[in-house]
Amino acid sequence: MADYRNISIKNRRATFDYEILETFVAGIVLTGTEIKSIRLGKASLTDSYCYFDRGELWIKGMNIAEYHWGTCNNHQPKRDRKLLLTKRELHKLERALQDTGLTVVGLKLFLNDRGLAKVEVGLARGRKRYDKREYIKEKDAKREMDRFMKR
Repeated sequence: MADYRNISIKNRRATFDYEILETFVAGIVLTGTEIKSIRLGKASLTDSYCYFDRGELWIKGMNIAEYHWGTCNNHQPKRDRKLLLTKRELHKLERALQDTGLTVVGLKLFLNDRGLAKVEVGLARGRKRYDKREYIKEKDAKREMDRFMKR
């Protein structure tokens, strides 16, 4: 049997477009064919974000490909999925989203030790274009320093 614990799907675009202020790990409400697709690594968090609806946190834009062996019971790939957080974390995020310029984005999708799918979401502030250029310069400088120090 294959080892599914090393499944980790990251949203690389989120750390470039947003400054991550705080992170939370949330469970996801999934159907049977969705978890099978995730175990095969057929998911994407690009352009995903979270929103509140009646006090519950939902993730929108997360793409989980249809399961190849699924029949008529297969799932919709881009449907909104409910996230599971504690009440305290939900209230904290809901209060933070009332501030302007803040959003909640999906950062990483992974399977925990028990085989359950989890999403790491981050409270984020959008970066301006000049902030992105500074971020690229800092990353390049750090890479150069690391390369120089290894010699």
